[in-house]
Amino acid sequence: MLIAGWFAFISIPLALGEIGISWDALNHHIYLGWTAEHQRFDQDLFAASGQTFQYPYLYWPVYKLSQSGLSGMWAGVALATLNWLVVPPIWMIARVCMPGRDAFAVVMRAAAVALAFMTGVVLSMFDSTSNDLFAAIPFVWALAFAMNGFRDTGTARNALHMPVIYSGICAGISVAFKLSNGPLALLLPGLWMMTGWGIRRKAINFMAGCLAAIAGFLLAYGYWGWQLWSHFGSPIYPLYDYWVQPLRDWAGWKP
Repeated sequence: MLIAGWFAFISIPLALGEIGISWDALNHHIYLGWTAEHQRFDQDLFAASGQTFQYPYLYWPVYKLSQSGLSGMWAGVALATLNWLVVPPIWMIARVCMPGRDAFAVVMRAAAVALAFMTGVVLSMFDSTSNDLFAAIPFVWALAFAMNGFRDTGTARNALHMPVIYSGICAGISVAFKLSNGPLALLLPGLWMMTGWGIRRKAINFMAGCLAAIAGFLLAYGYWGWQLWSHFGSPIYPLYDYWVQPLRDWAGWKP
């Protein structure tokens, strides 16, 4: 199934012989990838408006491919391969929802995975440089690990489920990739608490998942947040800058 999914993804740029450039690429994608490789705060002023300060490392693959000299077709294959990373967690989710090893269960899981990519929004991403699906990959992994954490309730009696830890780390990374994933990530603790027997074990899983999410976020976002803090006095500048302004005034710091 996973190999079939990869072939399906790369078949689109191979069939088209090219890949289109999304309107976001013209606006800020290339610039953010450039920023990821060469920090430009001391050279440009709002080059892509407020989007200048988005997490830039997510856009580095598109920028690097644009500079590599690859044809549009092979650049599309490279981006399709990155997007393929979302297929395994969707299969994991389908396996939880449709367990079993008989032919019917396998076919239903395969159909569920196929249906996951058949919406117009998702299909429109495979023939362009849009990276919204790439931004969603760590969250889908977080959801898959959270759901797989309670597949086997028997082992949950005596041990902390590592899938909860993995889910938390992926959740934190997903929020670092795109802060708008935060409201979705807030729903995951409900799944983490479904792992384990008894209030004590559920509380441990809840705390472990939350700490793992914080660690994942700091690991992925820490360097970029420090860059923003150093230059502008806010780790999420320019969002909610007025929240941080009182702290800067109190400290007498003018970034």
